[in-house]
Amino acid sequence: MFFQHIYDKTLAQASYLLGCQKTGEAIVIDAKRDVDTYIDIAKQNNLRITHITETHIHADFLSGSRELAALTDAEMYLSDEGGPDWQYNFSHTGLRHGDVIKVGNLSLKVLHTPGHTPESITFLLTDHPASNEPVMMFTGDFVFVGDIGRPDLLEKAAGLKGTQEIGADQMYHSIKKFQALPDFIQVWPGHGAGSACGKALGAVPSTTVGYEKIRNWALQYGDDKTGFVGYLLSDQPEPPKYFAEMKMRNKEPRNLLTHVPKHQKLSPEELLRVQGEVDNIYNQFLKRVADGRKLSIDRVKQIARGRVWTGKDALAIGLVDEIGSLQDAINFAIKSSNVSAAKVIYYPLMKEDKFESLFKLLKDETEESEMKINLNSIPADLLSYYQEIKKIEGRMGIQMRMPFDIKFD
Repeated sequence: MFFQHIYDKTLAQASYLLGCQKTGEAIVIDAKRDVDTYIDIAKQNNLRITHITETHIHADFLSGSRELAALTDAEMYLSDEGGPDWQYNFSHTGLRHGDVIKVGNLSLKVLHTPGHTPESITFLLTDHPASNEPVMMFTGDFVFVGDIGRPDLLEKAAGLKGTQEIGADQMYHSIKKFQALPDFIQVWPGHGAGSACGKALGAVPSTTVGYEKIRNWALQYGDDKTGFVGYLLSDQPEPPKYFAEMKMRNKEPRNLLTHVPKHQKLSPEELLRVQGEVDNIYNQFLKRVADGRKLSIDRVKQIARGRVWTGKDALAIGLVDEIGSLQDAINFAIKSSNVSAAKVIYYPLMKEDKFESLFKLLKDETEESEMKINLNSIPADLLSYYQEIKKIEGRMGIQMRMPFDIKFD
């Protein structure tokens, strides 16, 4: 059997590649977004990634399972437990409690272990050439080293009221299944210390069932379910706000990123030419806005309260027509121009017709420093575009200028 633990320190997130060296088949569990790692490992060890699976629908990182499947033609095996509201809404082979995934001479038995989420599953691995007893288990966010998965994320991050008590009750019964397992089984969890998916995760990468029976607080309550639930729900850290959005993106169909775009490096002359083209388009836009509102260009800039910038004020790189390419363009501009992120400014960030559509929604000119617009009056596609821009702005720590700034009522 081939086994490799892949750990992303930035997310305190663990994934796994297991292979049968006799048949050359391999499975990846809980793939991160940078899937080249698994492809490289498989190639170096004469393995083919034929199976891909997950322990649950992740909320803390964007899963790479679909990208990996697209690049390798491997089959995805995903949980169908948890009820209709907790299903993966894209093509996959469904897994239920008691099912077995066979990867050459390896088998992974599925245990439904809800609590952290309703659909959560655990895999019991048996290496049949060596033994008919399970030797490893991959618990995802069910059991960690010294801790267990929190059941409150659906309520605190996604706003689903009442789910944390249900999850805590489910976790209590799932822990009983864990306690019934042999002490010798190795436990490989989905996270380590630093993750927000629990409150006291250990720093070592793995443990055993026997060690957790002695050391893990969650296995010390016996039949005291009330005490267990009370302690589990108390003092959990504040969940990051992006968790709800990430869970949706891992559950629903989305565009896949199967390669990293490569951009041409601009020479100083090309950079100046692009900057001049942007300035020209931008100034044309200002003129149309001014003519349409019967305002001077200076007045349009005054309304924008200094938020209208030209190439004379700071470095500006190109037009970005699609939000999916924005972060790539930002990274490219920083790298190619050798300036700090804080000095990189982009405009316009939307096609000109989107500028005009959004500007037409503004209320009549006022003396206020910022124009106000009613949230409900913005078409969904424009609102989504603007909000995505703001998310990237905060995440990248840069300034992105528009011809006006919007406040929502």
